[in-house]
Amino acid sequence: MNTENISVFELAGEMGHEQVVYCHDEYTGLKAIIGIHNTSLGPALGGTRMWHYATEQEALNDVLRLSRGMTFKAAISGLNLGGGKAVIIGDAKALKSEALLRRFGKFVDSLSGKYITAEDVNMTTKDMEYISMETSHVTGLSESLGGGGDPSPVTAYGSYMGMKAAAKFAFGNDDLKDKKIAVQGVGNVGTHLVEYLVKENAKVYITDIYDDKLQKVALQYGVDVVGMDEVYDLDMDIYAPCALGATINDDTLSRLKCSVIAGAANNQLADENKHGLKLIEKGITYAPDFLINAGGLINVGMDYLGPYNRDRVFEHTQGIYDTCLDILKDAQTRNITAQEAAMDAAIKRINDAKERQGRM
Repeated sequence: MNTENISVFELAGEMGHEQVVYCHDEYTGLKAIIGIHNTSLGPALGGTRMWHYATEQEALNDVLRLSRGMTFKAAISGLNLGGGKAVIIGDAKALKSEALLRRFGKFVDSLSGKYITAEDVNMTTKDMEYISMETSHVTGLSESLGGGGDPSPVTAYGSYMGMKAAAKFAFGNDDLKDKKIAVQGVGNVGTHLVEYLVKENAKVYITDIYDDKLQKVALQYGVDVVGMDEVYDLDMDIYAPCALGATINDDTLSRLKCSVIAGAANNQLADENKHGLKLIEKGITYAPDFLINAGGLINVGMDYLGPYNRDRVFEHTQGIYDTCLDILKDAQTRNITAQEAAMDAAIKRINDAKERQGRM
C-alpha cells in the first residue's frame, strides 16, 4: 500500500489505532513516535526500537504496523495487555544518550500507563534503566534490578513449543529426533533454539549473514553451516526463520522443500493471504509467527504485571504448544490459512473484551 499521500488520521483509522503520539525534544535531538493500537484487554505494551529511518513516513508506517501486531500477539497469548510500539528516529550509535532516553521516558510517563515500553531493536536493558528513571511504565529491566532480563531464551522456548506442535500436526508426533531442521539466523533467539533442537537430537543446519556467529554456534553445538541462499534449496523437514521477515515469498516458495515452517522471525509471510494459501497448496504446515514467537512478550508482560517469576513465565509460554495445535486443527477444519485462524482467535478475544466493556 502506498501511504505517502495518506494523512496520519486516515492511516491510523484504517489500521484501527486509538492514538498516535509524536515526541520531540530539540535539546537532546529526540524524535519519536508512539503508536497505541488497542487497549481493550489492558494497557498497550510493546518495545521501543531506535532506527535510522530514511523518512518520517517510513518511521510512522513501522510503528503503526508493529503496534497493530502487538495487539494480536498479546491477545492470542492470553495476556491482559493491549498492543503498542514506539520508534525513536536516528542512528543509535550517534544519537543515543542518557539524556535522550530520559526525555523519552518523560513522554511515556505523560501517557499515564496507557503505554508500557520495553526493549527492542538497538535498545538494551541499560537503556530501559535510563527510561525507568523518568517513568514506572517500563518493563524488561535487568535481573539485578528485579526485572525479567534477557527475553530471548523465552522467545526461543515458545518457538520451540510451536515447532513441536506443528510437527505433531504434520508428522503425527512431536519427536524432533533425526528431523532435518534449518535455522535461519543465529542471533540470541536462534542460538537458544538451536540448543533445544540439538538436545532433542535433531539434524540441525544453520545460516546467518554474520560468519563469526555461524562458526561460533557451529563449533559449540556441532551443527552444519549452509549459505544464506542455499538454505531455501535444502532437503529438510522443518524451516525455522529466526531473523529476516518476508522470507516466505514468491521466489522461496517455489524452492522450499519442507513439511513445516516454524520460526521466531516476525512477518515471515511476504503476503499473508497469497503466501498463506500457497503453503496450503504445497502441503506445508505453517505455525503463525506472531503466535509462536510471543515468548518475549509473555516475559516482559508478566514482568510488568508482576510479581515476576521465571518458572511461571516458562509455564505460560509452554501453553503456546496447545494453542498452536488448536489453531492448526481449526484452520484445517475451516479450510483457511493458519494465519487467518490465529487472527480470528485473537480478534475474538479482543471483541469479547469490548463487549463486556460495552464498547462494541
